Amino acid sequence: MSANLCIALAQINPKVGDIPGNLATIRRVRDAAAARGADLVVTPELSVTGYPPEDLVIKPSFLRAARAAVEELAAETGEGPGLIVGAPWSDQAQIEGPQRQRVTNAALLLDEGGIIACCDKHELPNYSVFDEVRVFKPGPLPGPVTFRGLRLGIPICEDIWVPDVCECLQETGAEILIVPNGSPFERDKSQLRQQIAVARVTETGLPLVFVNQVGGQDELVFDGNSFVLDASCRLRAHLPAFREELALTHWQRGEDERWQCASGMLIEPPSRAEEVYRALVLGLRDYVGKNGFPGVILGLSGGIDSALSAVLAADALGHDKVHCVMMPSPYTSRESLEDAAALAANLAVRLDEISISNAMATFDTLLADLFAGCPADTTEENIQARIRGLILMALSNKFGAMVLSTGNKSEMSVGYATLYGDMCGGFNVLKDIYKTTVFALARWRNENHCDDFQGPKGAVIPERIITRAPSAELRPDQRDEDSLPPYEDLDAILHGLIEEDSSVQSVAEQGFEESVVRRVWRMLDAAEYKRRQACPGVKVTSRAFGRDRRYPITNGFRP
Repeated sequence: MSANLCIALAQINPKVGDIPGNLATIRRVRDAAAARGADLVVTPELSVTGYPPEDLVIKPSFLRAARAAVEELAAETGEGPGLIVGAPWSDQAQIEGPQRQRVTNAALLLDEGGIIACCDKHELPNYSVFDEVRVFKPGPLPGPVTFRGLRLGIPICEDIWVPDVCECLQETGAEILIVPNGSPFERDKSQLRQQIAVARVTETGLPLVFVNQVGGQDELVFDGNSFVLDASCRLRAHLPAFREELALTHWQRGEDERWQCASGMLIEPPSRAEEVYRALVLGLRDYVGKNGFPGVILGLSGGIDSALSAVLAADALGHDKVHCVMMPSPYTSRESLEDAAALAANLAVRLDEISISNAMATFDTLLADLFAGCPADTTEENIQARIRGLILMALSNKFGAMVLSTGNKSEMSVGYATLYGDMCGGFNVLKDIYKTTVFALARWRNENHCDDFQGPKGAVIPERIITRAPSAELRPDQRDEDSLPPYEDLDAILHGLIEEDSSVQSVAEQGFEESVVRRVWRMLDAAEYKRRQACPGVKVTSRAFGRDRRYPITNGFRP
C-alpha cells in the first residue's frame, strides 16, 4: 500500500449533451495530469454528460451514449491515473422503456482498464433550480470504495449538505472524502460551500476534496472555486473562480495512518462585485458560444442598462462580435446620442443609427381612426419600444447575431418593460441584476479589468451615463422615478418581497411606507405574465425569476 498519492482536481467546463466533446475534455485533462505524475483525476458531477441534463435523462439513447462513453474511458485506464467521472447510470437492462425513477446520478471510479466502482448520489436536491427527483432515483447510503489500497468516500454534491452521508462513509472506513460537484453560482455561495465542508470535516475527521465544474449552462453559471480541506479544516488548495483549471494535490499517509495534504494552489476568491461581474461575462460567453451564435446585437440607448450590457458583451465576446444600434425618437436627448457614441467608440464596437420617427408617424396614421378622441398614454410609448424590438429582430434574422435584451431585475420585477419591445431577445445578461447593482457594477468595471476580459481596459462607460437620472425617454422629460420609487428604496423593497419572501407588513417595518410596499407588491404580482415570456438570463441571486421563483399568473392571493 503506497504512502503517497497525487490527486488532480480537474475543474472543467462541460457542455450538456455534448458527450463526445466532454470526453475530449476529460481525456485532455487526464493526459495533462498523467504527464505531471497524477495517480487519480477527479472531474465534476455528471462530467460525461454535463450538468444539469434535465429531461435528457429520460431518453434511452442518451443513457446508452453516456454508458458507452464511460466504458470507453474506463478501457483507457489500463495505464496512467485513475479517473472519477460522473454520468447518469442504470442497469443495462433498464435503459429501454420509461426511465423515471430508474436512473441514478452516479460517480464512476475508473482504473485498471475498467469500472471498479459506482457511487450513487443519495441526497437529490429538489428546491430552487434543482429538480433531480424528477429524473433520478436516490442511491442508498454509500460505503467507501477502494482505489489502489486507499478507501475513498465519494459523496456527490448535495450529499455533503447533510451530515448522514459523510457520517456513514466515515463509519464504514473512508479515509478521504472526494466530492464531485455541479454547484451553480450565487452571490456568497463559495463561502457557504466551504462552511458546509468544514462542518463535514469536523464531524468525520476526514480530509475533503471538493471539485466543482465551471461554465455557463442556460441560466446557470458554475463558478469552480474547487478546494481541499485537511482533517484539521485548514485550506490546502483553492482553485480560481470562473475558469478551467487542473491542479495537483500531493498526499501522504502519516504515522497515525491519516492522510495529509501538502499546501498547493491557493487562489484568493474574487470580491463580491468582481464575482458577480465575472459570472455575467462567463454566462453570456458560454450561452453565445455553446449555442453557436456568431455574436450579439443590442439596442444602445445612452442609458446605464444598455451601456453595461454592451461592455459585458465586449468583455465576453470581443468587440468584433458586438453590434450596437441606436434608435432615436423625437424624445431622445442629445446627451443620450453623445453618450452612446462615446461608449461605442471606447469599446471599438460597431454602432449604427436608425431613427424610428418615420415608423412612429406611420403607426400614428394607421391607428388614427381607432384612437380618435383617446389621449396619448403608455400605448404610444409601447409602440416605440416595439418598433425598436422589430428592428433588432429583423437585423438578427438577416445577419444571425443574437439579440441581447438589456432590462434589469428591478424593471422586470415591476413590469417596467414592454412585451415584444425592449423584452425582445435571446438572452438577458442583466435579468437577475437589480438597478442599484447595475450602477455598482458599472463603477467597478470602470476601475477594474481581468485577464479573461476581451474588452479594453479603463473607464469605458462615460461618467454621465452613470450619473444621469434614469429615463426610458418615451415622452418629454420622462424619468423612471416619475412612476417608480427611488431605486434604492425599490430594490430594498423588492429584495424583501422576492429574496426573503417577506410579507408587505414585514417589509414596511424596515422603514418604508406600507402603501408604497403594497403598490410594489401589486406591480410585482401583475407582471408575472410578462416574466413568463422573458428570455433567459444569468442567475446571480438566490431567487432568480424563472426556475427559481415560480408564482401562478392567475393568483387571487393578496397580502
